[in-house]
Amino acid sequence: MVKKALLGQVSDTEIRLLRVFKAVVQCGGLAAAELELNIGRSTISRHLKDLEERLSLVLCRRGRAGFALTPDGQRVLQGAVQMLDAIDGFRAGVHEMHDEPSGTLSIGLFDKTVSNPEARIANAVRLFRRDAPEVVVNVEVGTSNEIESGVIDGRLHVGVIPEHRQSASLDYLPLFGETMYLYCGREHPLFREKHRSLSWKELQAHDYAGLAFHSPNMEAAHRFGLRRKATVTDQEAIATLILSGCYLGFLPDHYAASFVGAGQIKRIAHPECMYDVRFVAISRRSPADSRLAARFLDALQAAHSGPL
Repeated sequence: MVKKALLGQVSDTEIRLLRVFKAVVQCGGLAAAELELNIGRSTISRHLKDLEERLSLVLCRRGRAGFALTPDGQRVLQGAVQMLDAIDGFRAGVHEMHDEPSGTLSIGLFDKTVSNPEARIANAVRLFRRDAPEVVVNVEVGTSNEIESGVIDGRLHVGVIPEHRQSASLDYLPLFGETMYLYCGREHPLFREKHRSLSWKELQAHDYAGLAFHSPNMEAAHRFGLRRKATVTDQEAIATLILSGCYLGFLPDHYAASFVGAGQIKRIAHPECMYDVRFVAISRRSPADSRLAARFLDALQAAHSGPL
């Protein structure tokens, strides 16, 4: 009989793997946990295997027959839930003990929001800093998936992303909107055409560049039947491909304005080929928001509730 390895000091890695294991069980399997964890099924499977190797235990059966916990898995789950709840409660309690807000506030922002006149995130930061001058503010710019994942796993306190789907693990606060239009570059065949006379068939014949992840951009591309021939991770990359003259692409009107003013790109003035996006602030539903997250959410709401 092979002697099982004993788990010594529980590291941050084991805690992270136990959080993944807990989420998979609560969702009822790897496929359902993809949205909740915002990572791919193969990565989730690798994390589970890593946890099993560290514990020298088989925690679950997974395959064509479905997902099921082993008796050892049941016991590990019970202990993991108790430990993770205790850790989260301890962290929240320590933060609440401080009269003066301190520590680090981590914020995730979707790219190219700063040029949107309806986005008052900078105003919210100013309001937050007025009441919490000792707090270090960390801002990361990323994709919707990266920001959602960071908020769910606790790495980010608050995220600001386009609203496109909802997770039961997150709370959503409506903030502002923007309008997306289709553009072509100066070297594109459509640059000098009369766009209003274009048929859908003519428009769909041109190559299109769009975001590679689930988003309002991807949904619009499918809805309009555009022929995606280039995939990107952010809107600056879309602008670059539009400027090449080889692709059509959607950009926010506020971000495209400088390129339009310089005569580098032109809006495809097809009356239907546009869409609106609503931006929301996301925060983790459970455990409850930290005091820093709650204060920044209050600042975001205050900044976006007044007149422009």
